[in-house]
Amino acid sequence: MPDTSQFLAMPNAPIAEADVLLLPIPLERTVSFKPGTSDAPKTILKTTEQLEFYEEDAGWSPFKHMKISVLPEFADNKKETDEKLHSRLAKEVAALPADNLFIGLGGEHSLTPSLVEARMPEPGTVLFLDAHADMRMSYEGSRYSHACPVTRLLEQGHKIVMAGVRSVYEGEVELIEKDSRVTLFLDWDLRGKGQWESFLQKVNSLEGPVYLSIDMDVFNPAVVPGVGTPQPGGFFWYPMIELLESLFSRNQIDLRGVDVVELVPESSRVSEMTAAKLLLKIISFGVLLMVSN
Repeated sequence: MPDTSQFLAMPNAPIAEADVLLLPIPLERTVSFKPGTSDAPKTILKTTEQLEFYEEDAGWSPFKHMKISVLPEFADNKKETDEKLHSRLAKEVAALPADNLFIGLGGEHSLTPSLVEARMPEPGTVLFLDAHADMRMSYEGSRYSHACPVTRLLEQGHKIVMAGVRSVYEGEVELIEKDSRVTLFLDWDLRGKGQWESFLQKVNSLEGPVYLSIDMDVFNPAVVPGVGTPQPGGFFWYPMIELLESLFSRNQIDLRGVDVVELVPESSRVSEMTAAKLLLKIISFGVLLMVSN
């Protein structure tokens, strides 16, 4: 029987009635530093039991007004090739209803192109928050590595707005400089108020289909120490909330989905709590965007 978790210990609504669909994807095939991403979805969902129902930034209790369904977790069949696994993931997600807020909960970052393929088959914009550029053509022999999702997204025809990056390969810099579809905000470039405002203005200019991908290593390790490939620097909590508020206030965007990836559970449980609280914020702001549209 497939494992099914809950959000905030609430009963799962039928898929057809749910305003929010949350898919746990405990994928861990190409992790290249700290293992443990496969444990993240279940651990984060268990941690949501410690959250309050009231969401203080938007000033409401989302689950008084909407329903959520945590789907059975996506199973990693170890006998499948990477290509077949990602094809199956895309097909399963494409078969889900499209008029709700979809959140993929990883798992490693290699899952993002499959989710985007399913939820945003036409060209759109991916807001990609990550400490790394993730633009390798392949890594350690796999085109489906967690070091390659941006390259796969570009192959699908999407524009990329990247922020928080502070670890980049020389060849990736050359690709970014040549490809006008990629807008890069290095982490250092966001340190000053003027630069941060420029980034928010870019987010506020987005229109049409948009997908949001959050690698938890975009956060400063002081906030989220438990990630697969930590880097010095990074986002703190309130700038992330300001970013989410800015994005989800845009009635001009058609939000196709969100994923939260690359968390590795750790002993202090601070990382899991940050991810759980982040999910609550995404659900709160995302549902308000759906209602306003």
